[in-house]
Amino acid sequence: MTRLLLFSLASIAYAQQPADLILHNAKVVTVDDHFSIASAVVIRGDRILAVGGEDLVAKYKAAKTLDLKGRTVQPGFMDTHIHMHGDPAYYVELSEVKSIQEIRARVAAKAKALPKGAWVSGYGWSEDQLEEKRKPNRQDLDGAAPSNPVVLTRAGGHSSVGNSLALKIAKIDRATPDPDRGAIEHDAAGEPTGVVRERNDVFTRNLATPGRAELRETLTAKLRALFAKGITSIIEASTPLESWPEWQSIYAAHRGELPRAAVQIGWPGAEALQKFGKRTGDGDEFLRLGAIKLFVDGGFTGPAAYTIAPYKGQGDYRGKLVRPEAEFAAIVKQTHALGWQLGMHTIGDGAIQLAANVLAKVLDENPRADHRHYLNHFSMNPPEETYRKIAAHHIWIAQQPNFTYTLEGRYRANLEGERLQRNNPVATPIRHGIFLSLSSDILPIGPLVGLYGAVTRKGMSGEVYGPGERISMAQAITAYTKNGAYFTREEKLKGTIEAGKLADLIVLSGDLLMMDPAKIIETQVDMTILPFAETLPQVHA
Repeated sequence: MTRLLLFSLASIAYAQQPADLILHNAKVVTVDDHFSIASAVVIRGDRILAVGGEDLVAKYKAAKTLDLKGRTVQPGFMDTHIHMHGDPAYYVELSEVKSIQEIRARVAAKAKALPKGAWVSGYGWSEDQLEEKRKPNRQDLDGAAPSNPVVLTRAGGHSSVGNSLALKIAKIDRATPDPDRGAIEHDAAGEPTGVVRERNDVFTRNLATPGRAELRETLTAKLRALFAKGITSIIEASTPLESWPEWQSIYAAHRGELPRAAVQIGWPGAEALQKFGKRTGDGDEFLRLGAIKLFVDGGFTGPAAYTIAPYKGQGDYRGKLVRPEAEFAAIVKQTHALGWQLGMHTIGDGAIQLAANVLAKVLDENPRADHRHYLNHFSMNPPEETYRKIAAHHIWIAQQPNFTYTLEGRYRANLEGERLQRNNPVATPIRHGIFLSLSSDILPIGPLVGLYGAVTRKGMSGEVYGPGERISMAQAITAYTKNGAYFTREEKLKGTIEAGKLADLIVLSGDLLMMDPAKIIETQVDMTILPFAETLPQVHA
């Protein structure tokens, strides 16, 4: 009897199939077509070998087996609209600052470390997160850096504030007219406050060109940091055509070490695009070309989003288009004809309506099956006719529900009624049969804030905006994982936990499907797994 038992165990061991990693005793949220739940995942190389129950532990012999003790496993998040860039030595990070005094302190410290006359630049402040509840102005910055020009860009990137030296270099005074597509803000006495909306370049074009090495080092570090947030794939939302070789170089040097990326190329002109000789989708599973990025309007932080009706309390002001309608239509027609996918920045309902009308006309005149053109942001509900046109022409949306949370103050300042309540709609597009993904646009990056915004519709104050725009957690997870893969034509490669797909997985501290929504933002990403066929799966704990 004992001999027979030993023989049977030996036979089982001999029959076990080899694997690299087994995760088990988990709640595995597969996000497949049935939203199936399993308890174990087997990985070999960079692929999922099997998904199922605890019996898989006996069927496979892995180099490493992890008992997750009931924690949740799901596909890694894919952020379909994010901005990643390297930082020069004169850069100041402001995304976590809580007061103008803190901004002043960081600017002063940086100015002290730089030569007199050298520029200081920074990014990430938001008046909604500052104790003073106002924008910083030139006087605030003058005291911090009296001998250095300073330009600090607001979170979201649609406005900047400069000090007096920066204004002088930019040739801005009380008599300076608004730049094309932008606005110079003035105080009660008519003097410029230092804030310029939608035309950061009036300041930034004067900055010294940073060294390639310093930008590469900080960009690579920022990309690696996305793993801690559970992000395994991104769409970089706008990169100049001339920067594409640098992305290729970085990903060649760090193959398998960074989140998978598709890079949107800012519209470079038809001639440059034809000369480039590539198009959307070229690349591999680590790095590929994304859509052509085309700005239609501005943002709400100015505000400059192009709206159908005027802004609250601002006369007949409706924001601005980035370029004339005829020029925009010509670019869309050219880009579509060249075979590229389009990913367009449309925030105001007027911009959404215009983009839908132009895309529909182009697609009617020059049909292309499975074009996958999409609108980024979609921060306002357009007219019903526009919804129907978007659905009929299979135009998609890359939405940011985290805006409802983070930009609450900007919406309250500029919108009212239904336009305020239904900002950043998610449920309405879904009801119209429009395919969408969720993403961050770095406000903030963490997907958990986006999930929270999508299922609660709460702003930072706790107020609920448009409860009818709530979606379920299952829908939100799907839009932040599975759906994102479609935007880069990789739905057969990633986005769900299914045999044969890339094993881009995350382990969460809690069960998003069952927890109190108030706890969503507190959930931790305990582990991020990004497999690379030439090594054992990389576990970023």
